[in-house]
Amino acid sequence: MDNKPTELPLVLLLFGGTGDLAKRKLYPSLFNLFKKGYLQKHFAVIGTARHPLDDEKFQEVVRQSIAKNGTEGQVKEFAAHFRYSSHDVTDLKDYGKLKNMLAKLDKEFDAGGNRIFYMSVAPRFFGQIAQAIKSEGLMSDTGYNRLMVEKPFGTSYKTAEELQNQLESGFSDDQIFRIDHYLGKEMVQNIPAVRFGNPILDATWNKNYIKNVQVTLAEQLGVEERAGYYNTAGALLDMIQNHAFQIVGWLAMEKPSSFSDTDIRAAKNTVFSKLKMYDEREVVANFVRGQYGRGREVWQKSYTEEPNVPADSKNDTYVAGRLQFENDRWTGVPFYIRTGKRLAAKQTRVDIVYKKSSFDFGKFNQDKLSEPVLSILIDPVGGINFSLNGKNVTTEFETRSDLLKWSISDQDKVKTPDPYERMLHDAMNGDGSNFADWNGVSISWKFVDQIAKVWAEDKAPLEIYESATMGSVASDRLLAETGDRWIYRG
Repeated sequence: MDNKPTELPLVLLLFGGTGDLAKRKLYPSLFNLFKKGYLQKHFAVIGTARHPLDDEKFQEVVRQSIAKNGTEGQVKEFAAHFRYSSHDVTDLKDYGKLKNMLAKLDKEFDAGGNRIFYMSVAPRFFGQIAQAIKSEGLMSDTGYNRLMVEKPFGTSYKTAEELQNQLESGFSDDQIFRIDHYLGKEMVQNIPAVRFGNPILDATWNKNYIKNVQVTLAEQLGVEERAGYYNTAGALLDMIQNHAFQIVGWLAMEKPSSFSDTDIRAAKNTVFSKLKMYDEREVVANFVRGQYGRGREVWQKSYTEEPNVPADSKNDTYVAGRLQFENDRWTGVPFYIRTGKRLAAKQTRVDIVYKKSSFDFGKFNQDKLSEPVLSILIDPVGGINFSLNGKNVTTEFETRSDLLKWSISDQDKVKTPDPYERMLHDAMNGDGSNFADWNGVSISWKFVDQIAKVWAEDKAPLEIYESATMGSVASDRLLAETGDRWIYRG
């Protein structure tokens, strides 16, 4: 973000204004933008929900959510920009009230007609709300109109396409900002900087030098209170279709013509179009599904012992797979992805495994050379590791693997924007670089649908793994088939 912030006038209409996401993430993120100067005098936020609430009580909800993050004066000034409207998203008559509020607040705060409509409600209402925004005249004629949509974006390609058609009846695709908060993480945004900003890496980012690419999204927690949702989605839909694919997009894309959102999306779309689609046999050969069993600790129950999970559930809590791109840059280079619950550690990371050197050191034992690995550490501690070969301190000529290591400083951590802060800022600026576009979403759904179909028909094994491990041993065998191994072992 700019060191000298320019105010970004707008009225933000938030559907789901009293929800958990709004209180935990959205209001603190907006408050950070306020303290930094991106929001100043010319903004307003309308919160909506079904239950009745007056402006003062709503502002108190906002104040409580940010009270620890600023001074009493800052909190009071910020909350004064918030208004509330009781609203039934299924009743078109209620949209008339919102239309009048938008016009009134736009004039009161001199917001220039700029409007963001943020949908933090149940996904089944997304399409209906977008159509009503258009049909009931909530969009501005003088500024911009943008729609921010939370995940999940559909539950299959068919439902995602239906939702896309509904959204496009009210908004053009360049007005739709599909949120994937992983794209707002600082170290995910470091991927293009590391890759394109260093000629030594840029020149070797291809099949001639790279042996494989690994993306790990590991969670220590089990299903917790999310059994109702999770048992209908599983790890495949909850993590792979969106987060893992979006990270892979940054890793696999060609260098964009420029660093504009249009060119970045075009580059991602080009590589996604080269993703090999799997048939039933190839799904079984290239993907592993797992489910956590009991662990060594008494509290580590199996997935089917969790509250509200059917005892006979075959839902996946772990997924590991191999992606293949059929283009000049990546032919023959496997992209391994994995995610799971109740694993050994919380860890989100990318490991770029380079090929072992073929240089002849004469009498030296070539087997002692290691494969250099560039690791981009995303969560919980951001940083970059690079393991490379160097000389051991002995009288004989021997090599060893040495680690070059950088971590985000405590000073930078304080300044690092929360992903939602970054997403809101980018949407206000009209920058879609870190949002998923329809082409990428549609391809990921088509790919994932093939896997989901095979698993729904129970045509692939369900591997039970011990809690607090790194998942199914079948995923180790998957890599071993091509002479690879997981870099992160937990």
